[in-house]
Amino acid sequence: MISPKVFYDYLINNQVEFFTGVPDSLLKDICAYITDNTSSKNNIIAANEGNAVGLAAGYHMATGRIPMVYMQNSGLGNTVNPLLSLIDKEVYNIPLLLMIGWRGEGKDEPQHVKQGRVTNDLLDAMGVPYLILDSDVLEAQKQIDFALAEIKKNNTVYAIVIRKGTFEKYSIKQKIESDYQLSREEAIKIIVDQLEGDELIVSTTGKSSRELFEYRAEKGQKHNADFLTVGSMGHASQIALGIALNKPKRKVICLDGDGAVLMHMGAFAIVGTQAPSNYLHIVINNGAHESVGGQPTVAFDIDIPTIAKANNYKYTIRVSNDQELKEALKNIDAYPALIEVMTKVGAREDLGRPTIKPVDNKKDFMLNLAQD
Repeated sequence: MISPKVFYDYLINNQVEFFTGVPDSLLKDICAYITDNTSSKNNIIAANEGNAVGLAAGYHMATGRIPMVYMQNSGLGNTVNPLLSLIDKEVYNIPLLLMIGWRGEGKDEPQHVKQGRVTNDLLDAMGVPYLILDSDVLEAQKQIDFALAEIKKNNTVYAIVIRKGTFEKYSIKQKIESDYQLSREEAIKIIVDQLEGDELIVSTTGKSSRELFEYRAEKGQKHNADFLTVGSMGHASQIALGIALNKPKRKVICLDGDGAVLMHMGAFAIVGTQAPSNYLHIVINNGAHESVGGQPTVAFDIDIPTIAKANNYKYTIRVSNDQELKEALKNIDAYPALIEVMTKVGAREDLGRPTIKPVDNKKDFMLNLAQD
């Protein structure tokens, strides 16, 4: 395995000094090291991977240097447009180093299997040359030398694909500080306990769906009122909107996260202008991409309820403890509504994963919807 420090130092010594992207669980050790050892100006966690490519392009044009963009392979979809219509040698021919975590290469969660299978084919289809990083440090350094030489020779993009277990363990030192006492799991339990019986929940990617699934099991409840969005980060609100508009007699709750909201914030405008009278958007904000290593988001520094209000949500509020959350859920007087729940970072060590297959979750959920 490669020491994150050795890898980082080698990049810096080769004048790769600017990093941007979206954190990934396979890259969490190197991303954590980058976060701890790079100024906030030179390591920007982007809203989504496509934004990161644009940011990197701007950096190169301003400095003439090679930037690095990091991501999980699931984020390749967000990069297709800027890679092909901005970075490509047939357009602006901008040099760029990609670092891509290869989820789904071997046994993995269902949402990663297909992505893992086609990752290299996608890069081939886009004409992005790549290599799979060796776990031996000396071989890896030779590969970095080769990738950078190709980038400089052709003034274009090159990708480094990272397998699971390539980097040694490293824990981020820049912990997210907050005074919030409520945990995400506690907030989810409060929300479920306040349900009246026929509500539908669309939960976002990450630990929120896992905690929702386990609490339903703990209470002996069925899972057919919950759609667990195990992939497609940032799209839960639009899935919920599509349901709400076509099932107006059912209250639809989108259980969202701060990182997911930031990834596709334009979704607020679509919810607000469609204005479904049965739509509740709950954003659990812990200021972190917790599922992929605890990298920070910027969500503690913005006002999500005000943004939602400006996008025609009729009721918006921020809460930070159990009593405020219970009161907010009781006092909604107009829809679409948004409740931002401020929470601390952290999850149980023994938190499991949904035992239901995604396709079975969808079938059960649709049978529930068909009862109306």
